[in-house]
Amino acid sequence: LAALAPKVAAVAVVTGRPPGVAVRHGGFAGVPNLEHLVVLGHYGAERWDAVTGTVTAPAPHPGVAAARAELPGLLDRVGAWQGTWIEEKGRAVAVHTRRAADPQAAFEALREPLTDLATRHGLVVEPGRMVLELRPPGMDKGVALLEYAREIGAGSVLYAGDDLGDLAAFTAVDKLRASGTPGVLVCSGSEEVTELRERADLVVDGPSGVVRLLRTLAARLA
Repeated sequence: LAALAPKVAAVAVVTGRPPGVAVRHGGFAGVPNLEHLVVLGHYGAERWDAVTGTVTAPAPHPGVAAARAELPGLLDRVGAWQGTWIEEKGRAVAVHTRRAADPQAAFEALREPLTDLATRHGLVVEPGRMVLELRPPGMDKGVALLEYAREIGAGSVLYAGDDLGDLAAFTAVDKLRASGTPGVLVCSGSEEVTELRERADLVVDGPSGVVRLLRTLAARLA
């Protein structure tokens, strides 16, 4: 990213997790040539700018705390508590089923009750790979990407993703392309999310493939 960033208008990390998590795991803070990196966390609800090192965010949605308080009891009533786990994401809360004895069965069993819970508290449910996330409406990677692309006046866009949550960003790139902004869709080679692979312009071999792609771009861009 540090090699690529000086050669393009902007580099943004779009994630459903808090921006601080991405900054910490990515080691982005204080890196030369990444001064203008932006992390759009919580699907754009929170933003970290490398140039200032600060996070800007609106007030949290009260429905998230209310839904979070009910989740343990709901998982117990549904009989899906064993092997599932709740991830606290600040402005959202997620239930993972990957560790269940039958992850897909647990996922399907929880979809309807979690949707009901989310609706009661003014939230929406976003499915991922063996995870159901409850979050405020109007928060997704597509909204975050469109708003940022328009903010910087992007002349072209490359977006890489590997999960169901990235489908919204793929749709956003399609909208940009329809309005005349060139775009490239990259699937980070996940066998679990065939929808991404089928819609992508380019499929690479997982995260290492994304790294090779960005290194190649950095080397070839004048």
